[in-house]
Amino acid sequence: MKFKKFSCKFAYPINPIPLKTLAHPQTLSDRIENLTESQTLAMSKKARELIAKGVDVINLSLGEPNFPTPEPIVKAAMDALQARKYTYYTPVSGYLDLREAICEKFKRDNELSFTPEQIIVSTGVKQSVANVILSVINPGDEVLIPSPYWVSYNTLIQLAEGVCKTIPSSVDTHFKIDPQQIKDAITPRTRMLIFSSPCNPSGTVLSEKELAAWAEVLKEHENIVIVSDEIYEYINFTGKHHSIGSFQELRDRVVILNGLSKSYAMTGWRLGYMAAPLWIAKACEKVQGQVTSATCSITQRAAIVALKSKLSETDDMLKAYLRRRDLMAGLLKKIPGLKFDIPQGAFYIFTDVSSYFGTHWNGKKILSAEDMSFYLLEKAHVALVPGEAFGDPNSIRFVYAAEDEKICKAVDRIEKALGELRR
Repeated sequence: MKFKKFSCKFAYPINPIPLKTLAHPQTLSDRIENLTESQTLAMSKKARELIAKGVDVINLSLGEPNFPTPEPIVKAAMDALQARKYTYYTPVSGYLDLREAICEKFKRDNELSFTPEQIIVSTGVKQSVANVILSVINPGDEVLIPSPYWVSYNTLIQLAEGVCKTIPSSVDTHFKIDPQQIKDAITPRTRMLIFSSPCNPSGTVLSEKELAAWAEVLKEHENIVIVSDEIYEYINFTGKHHSIGSFQELRDRVVILNGLSKSYAMTGWRLGYMAAPLWIAKACEKVQGQVTSATCSITQRAAIVALKSKLSETDDMLKAYLRRRDLMAGLLKKIPGLKFDIPQGAFYIFTDVSSYFGTHWNGKKILSAEDMSFYLLEKAHVALVPGEAFGDPNSIRFVYAAEDEKICKAVDRIEKALGELRR
């Protein structure tokens, strides 16, 4: 048997790649190198490290309810496990009956109509934020963010190679921006506006009238997708939640984000959801299908009970948050130099500490909110998150989702520590 000679020819010569052009084996991608760690998680991590060393740290850095998940929700999860039929993969967008329950919630509480196809259930609201940004934003697209804003908006936009354009506010404007500021910020590259109401970190709640004024500006710009983060909907001290999704002229480009972590004390359960125009919902389902697929099946079964039930525990939580807000605000008012607005929702007091900039302690100068946060952690053993993470370098976020005793003890320590600073 004869074998035919085989000649291997290449269209291009193969030259060895010079070793100096090869990446170091420990080199990371530029997107990861440029990605910042969440400041809320970073401060909480530092607090845990000190606690592990035996330091008595009061952690007011993480926006997490200190209540247990209501019993009916826990029972629903246990029943689902016992049934042995909910331990398999679910549709990427979530169980149909859960998405139907979410539609019922929107109809009941917000007078908004959605179909299950417009609902995407995710592993926490943070994933929903990432899904919509990655689905809509191209490199170079601009995203408007009223400041202060939730820490991850800015970073996720950068991850999508978008351009963040912050619209500033301050304690003097009650952390609200006016329609003219939005109008002035819009350019031909503007593709999205993202905000939260009630707001993390300021606790600001936008009224129907204020949202209507925003809508008047935005209705003229059909290329802008509006993302409304409403995760604190039920922690609202004004008596009524209003959504920008209620304005008909914007309905085909408004995405509403919500979830169970804050209102139902289900942070560890990891369930968020979005309601979106079908064209965006389908895109987000595609993104999620490649990244995580569906969220936990047992959490989804428990979520149906949470959304359908009138739980007295959630009302009790709201009353407790209101009492704690007033407690912390009353104590902070006694400290000279602190400036803040009384929050109308969520469980944060965003406090301007800039009057202390330029002071020092043991040779260390306080030049920013970040310096102040580390000083208070080191000196007062209270963990807080600096405003730089939220787009406001003059402020610090105080969390009052803690027991009354902890709030009193933390503010007392802070008052003493601030009293030791010198000019």
